[in-house]
Amino acid sequence: MSDSYQEPPVVDCHAHIMTARMPFRPDAWTRPDYEYPVEAYLADLDQHGISFGVIAAASLYGDYNDYTLEALDLHRRLRATVILDPSTDAETILALRDRGVVGVRWQWREGVDLPDLSSFEYRKFVNRLADAGMHVELNASAVQLEEMLPALTGTGVTVVVDHFGLLRSPDGLSGAGFAAVLKAIETGRVWTKISAGFRLDPVVLHEATAKLMSVAGTEKLLWGSDTPFVGKESEMTYSAAVEMFYDIVPDAKARREISDTALRFYFFD
Repeated sequence: MSDSYQEPPVVDCHAHIMTARMPFRPDAWTRPDYEYPVEAYLADLDQHGISFGVIAAASLYGDYNDYTLEALDLHRRLRATVILDPSTDAETILALRDRGVVGVRWQWREGVDLPDLSSFEYRKFVNRLADAGMHVELNASAVQLEEMLPALTGTGVTVVVDHFGLLRSPDGLSGAGFAAVLKAIETGRVWTKISAGFRLDPVVLHEATAKLMSVAGTEKLLWGSDTPFVGKESEMTYSAAVEMFYDIVPDAKARREISDTALRFYFFD
């Protein structure tokens, strides 16, 4: 990293950890042939002066949350989202919260039928998450964001939209998905991660950051590396991910405010 970077991010809000023992879902979109255990993640954080990390549940492993929960038990500087069946009872959700789980991640393939959030099953599930102080983390396509964000409005649950809301949005900033993200931010219960920027066109990356900053300010933005850069491992390093944060948010005060937002959201609120 450049010596000119005097103040690193305080929290990395998006990372995946994995070992060779973890089982892949039958429909996993890729099957990494390497490991990125929690010790490697912590080493990356320490090397870059980052104090805290957030593990994002990976769709590759479905509801196999065991390794993430073990990492939370061992390292109090970490928080995590997990994947849960909507029938999970309130007692289990509260126990997960007490171990450092902060939310549940939702991700669907293109073209699948989305859950009906007005159904008894999902109203109960979302209520339990809200009551536990957990959020719903959405890694969704433009079409899915356009449907799910309005459906979550008024449910009482906090929402985090992954990766600018743009990774699976073919119409980009002009599309209905990104528009739905901007509109949802105005409700006051939606945050957006400026994460995985390396997966976006550089021009789109900078324009999206500027637009989100103008609408969300620093109070509703969260930065994450997306390490270990699944599918892009040969193109990215952790240092490059941190430098990208400095590039898209060049103002040191704004970067610090984004870090403060992450601290409040995941650790100290």
